Amino acid sequence: MGSPPMIDGAFARWLAVRAGRALVSLRDEVGFGDPGALKAAGDKVSHDLLRTELATWRPQDAVLSEEDEGSRLAWAEEMGASTAPRLNSDRVWIIDPLDGTREFAEAGRVDWAVHVALWDRNAPTPHGLVAGAVGLPAQDRVLGTDYPPGYPPGPAATTAGEPTIRLAASRSRPPAFLTELAAEVGAQLVPMGSAGAKIAAVITGEVDAYIHAGGQYEWDSAAPVAVATATGLHASRIDGSALKYNEANPRLPDLLVCRKDLASRLLAALQRHCG
Repeated sequence: MGSPPMIDGAFARWLAVRAGRALVSLRDEVGFGDPGALKAAGDKVSHDLLRTELATWRPQDAVLSEEDEGSRLAWAEEMGASTAPRLNSDRVWIIDPLDGTREFAEAGRVDWAVHVALWDRNAPTPHGLVAGAVGLPAQDRVLGTDYPPGYPPGPAATTAGEPTIRLAASRSRPPAFLTELAAEVGAQLVPMGSAGAKIAAVITGEVDAYIHAGGQYEWDSAAPVAVATATGLHASRIDGSALKYNEANPRLPDLLVCRKDLASRLLAALQRHCG
């Protein structure tokens, strides 16, 4: 693919494409006979590729990857903030080399992703994300912040009566309250795989919202949130507070991503069910 583009949004897309192609090739080469081995190989291949390219083309920037040793540590509490260089950096790439390893290791599944996001200390938004890309390699597409604002439009589903809210839900670990909340707001649950695939579906208009309350980390949502907010969607914690990235503790356990016109309604329902 030659040298990458220098603009951060396009660079994030370039990285996601490269990692995605490597993962698709790995699936073809290794096969699905040993899911555990395929998962481990996928995490390593994508992580090593992204780390190498970032070290080559953005050597001054810090990186937070799910696959880094000690990535889940709350550094300020457990190790001392000075031991985590990213906390003193003005620019940090937050990456999930393979979001949805379970789906990646299942033949025929396309709902897994590659996440690449850039956090900037001087960003004008509370979340600090200034660029990002969500690669969906098995679907041969990438969603990125280098799209123009408002793309794609993502129309709501309609029925004979009121529009039906489509909520992306984990196919294996949906929050316990989600069924009750869906019944209250008249929503339809749409089972999907990885967090990136779910938020991508909100961005493209395939669903209207994604709610998660079961424990995640910054790399699970940074890139999807960067793209979602760039395209005009609402993204917050489930209590309505701002999502924040490059924190000392990378745990970011819950979020809501949805069409802006649904945000107040869903946040009110979340307050009743989770408050």
